[in-house]
Amino acid sequence: MSNRHLSRTLALQTLFTWDFSKKNKDQLETIVDNNFSNFAPDFNDGGFVKDLVAGAIDNLKKIDDLIIKYATEWPIDQLTIVDRNILRLGIYELMFTETPPRVIINEAIEVAKSFGGEASGKFVNGVLGAIYNAWPEGEKKKRDNHWQEKQKDNKNKPE
Repeated sequence: MSNRHLSRTLALQTLFTWDFSKKNKDQLETIVDNNFSNFAPDFNDGGFVKDLVAGAIDNLKKIDDLIIKYATEWPIDQLTIVDRNILRLGIYELMFTETPPRVIINEAIEVAKSFGGEASGKFVNGVLGAIYNAWPEGEKKKRDNHWQEKQKDNKNKPE
């Protein structure tokens, strides 16, 4: 399992617990610490899990509005806790980070397949794909080209 995949899994476990326990923000740090100690005690993610969780929670209203808009057949409170929080993490990364959209969507699908129900991967793909497809073409190219340029820069750096 890659480091980022493990981090996204820990972030999902954190949001799941937070959501299940009635969204008590005061418990977040404890939840993150418990998840690390229970599931990845020697793992140092450089703060990626905390960034994902904080970003998703800080932008929860905007994110949930997108879920409502793009998952029209499913009221947000009727989604499984797992699917709802996979979408929250995926939408946060899609809308508020520079991570390549295809990476975000693929990671969210893989997490959904691992932790969600039988149709979770397809559902998450449909919602995140619809959000991405609604972007103007210029934004899609910008995000994809930004990542490709970073890859080129990293290859050309002296070791």
